[in-house]
Amino acid sequence: MTDYDNGMKTRREVLGDAHVDRASAAAGAFGQPFQELITRYAWGEVWSRPGLDRRMRSAVTLACLVSLRAENELGMHLRAALRNGLSAEEIREVLLHTAVYAGVPAANAAFGVAQRVLSEEGVLDP
Repeated sequence: MTDYDNGMKTRREVLGDAHVDRASAAAGAFGQPFQELITRYAWGEVWSRPGLDRRMRSAVTLACLVSLRAENELGMHLRAALRNGLSAEEIREVLLHTAVYAGVPAANAAFGVAQRVLSEEGVLDP
């Protein structure tokens, strides 16, 4: 299996078919090389490595996204974290922990995204 094939399998398992299909369709000809790159490297090489389980990778990813103020990616990875077995309480703890190291404004924005996403996913009351 190639890194791309392995990456696509992992990407679909973590993010879901609907998300991957939407991202691929939205990329168009211009963005397709980027989709191939992240599928091969992020998903085929890094997310597929045996050293960490998917729960841990999700927790680390959430912390990184909060630190980078990457709210546009956070919702997708909050859903992935749920799919990978993190509970709402564990996600809350990751966000709280990240506040100490990445700053309160970054965590505050992340909590807003998380409350919306976790409510949409039926994990929190709206």
